[in-house]
Amino acid sequence: MRESLTRVGIPRARTVLDGVLIVSLSSWAGYSAYASEAFDGPRAVLPLLGFLGCAAAVIGYRATTLANRLLPSLGMLAAVAAIGAAAYKGGAAVPATVLWVCTGVMAMERLPLGAAVGTVAVLVPGFVLTDDTELGPLLTTAAVLLAGYSLRLDAAARGTGFRLLAHERAAREAEATSAALAERARIAREIHDVLAHSLSAQLVHLEAARLRIEQEPEGIFRNQILERVVAARAMAREGLAETRQALSALRGELAPVEDYLSELAAADGVVAEVTGERRPLSAEASQAVRRVAQEALTNVRKHAPGAVVRMLLAYQEEEIALDIRDSGAGAAQGDLTASGSGYGLLGMRERAELLGGSLEAGPDGEGFVVRLRVPA
Repeated sequence: MRESLTRVGIPRARTVLDGVLIVSLSSWAGYSAYASEAFDGPRAVLPLLGFLGCAAAVIGYRATTLANRLLPSLGMLAAVAAIGAAAYKGGAAVPATVLWVCTGVMAMERLPLGAAVGTVAVLVPGFVLTDDTELGPLLTTAAVLLAGYSLRLDAAARGTGFRLLAHERAAREAEATSAALAERARIAREIHDVLAHSLSAQLVHLEAARLRIEQEPEGIFRNQILERVVAARAMAREGLAETRQALSALRGELAPVEDYLSELAAADGVVAEVTGERRPLSAEASQAVRRVAQEALTNVRKHAPGAVVRMLLAYQEEEIALDIRDSGAGAAQGDLTASGSGYGLLGMRERAELLGGSLEAGPDGEGFVVRLRVPA
């Protein structure tokens, strides 16, 4: 596991202990190299170069094992072992033993088990050369295997702990999401019971009133009353449709925003266009686009009837943009708080800002334009 190959989560005391061990082994190997008198004169620089080469190989080994690249990792270990062989050939047996032991331990700790055991097996002849006692090479090999495997188990346990922690966090996030969806469903049911039923009842009474008025003989106020009832019925029907959309948003069942805009544009005779690569939007961003489009078209009907309206929805890299432009007189639409649905463009601006976006509305050279920008 990648988590096992990093040092994240290792206690500070363990890090200090590892540093002391590395410094001690390096000091011992360096002292032994110079004490062997095999590197006198111009050759005195060779142990330092060997140390630098080993340090570079170890750093490279950690990087290649972290990237799960087996052959380059074996190459780095081979470089350390080769420096040990050069030290042995030069007459410094202790540094050679230290480098070979470290090579075996590093292989057992970080390489796949088969490759690690094979690496230690290749190093066994070196242990025999540096220790001519009967049990010395066997004990050295056993110590390398045991130490390396212990470090391997410790790293695996640490990596498993990180994995379990990540799974626990994911489970908690999923639980929180599930709870939020359940709460949304509960709110949706409440809205349906309180508002949708009320609007349906209003529609029934308004329809009955309309039919009764149509059956009455012509009177001075008949047409005016009928007009008001028809308008109230349309508003109730629009409110019922909006309530159903809100319920769908709470339940996560919203239709794609471009489909809604197409229906809205068709109902008002608006020229609609969608550009960019379509992708799912958050419920908040989708609702913002829908509300602004609805509000802008309502204001056009109220302040600039008969104006030519163009609607552009653009999916951009980091945001979604909605532009609604009409050819009506901009001055007639200056009241940004006016609204046929009770929200107003000012409220839409506040909604956009809460999402980290912006909304601009005002006259330009061609008429009146509403521009919405929200993060996608």
